[in-house]
Amino acid sequence: MDNDPNSEPTLFSAVMTPHRSLGRNGFVIVMLMVASVSFVSGLVFLLAGAWPITGMFGLDVALIYWAFRANYRAARAHEQIVVTPTELMFRQVSAKGVVTEWRCNPLWVRLDRTVDEDFGVQKLHLVSRGEWVPIGGFLGPDEKESFGNALQAAIAAAKRGPDRTVLA
Repeated sequence: MDNDPNSEPTLFSAVMTPHRSLGRNGFVIVMLMVASVSFVSGLVFLLAGAWPITGMFGLDVALIYWAFRANYRAARAHEQIVVTPTELMFRQVSAKGVVTEWRCNPLWVRLDRTVDEDFGVQKLHLVSRGEWVPIGGFLGPDEKESFGNALQAAIAAAKRGPDRTVLA
């Protein structure tokens, strides 16, 4: 949070983003390979007299490029959650930058899990006063379980209150 000595300690803080296995360099390499194969194939068809096919190879490259760009734009979405002793804040940012924020007292929150016997944790929801907020949609089942355990521990710590350790 900030450096204010009166501010509350952060019990838990996480930012979740969609996983993308192909970085910028990988994208450039894949596009160069696709363009090279399409160019050579298009050249073969052009020399054989089937010139309209060459344009189709160019269209394929353009469509693959567009699909990758759309995928990277979608990766701008993220979720942030912060738990302090008196507040749980969940912020969801869409790929278009639309921000949705949900705040509540951690004393009134519970974490609900939908678990499948074969596949593990499928859904996580924050529940408070009848309101259900889905969280962790970017995460896989194992990640949801680990994240859920850490978040549950932070909520439990907030409900316990501050440590009353006496220093000698």
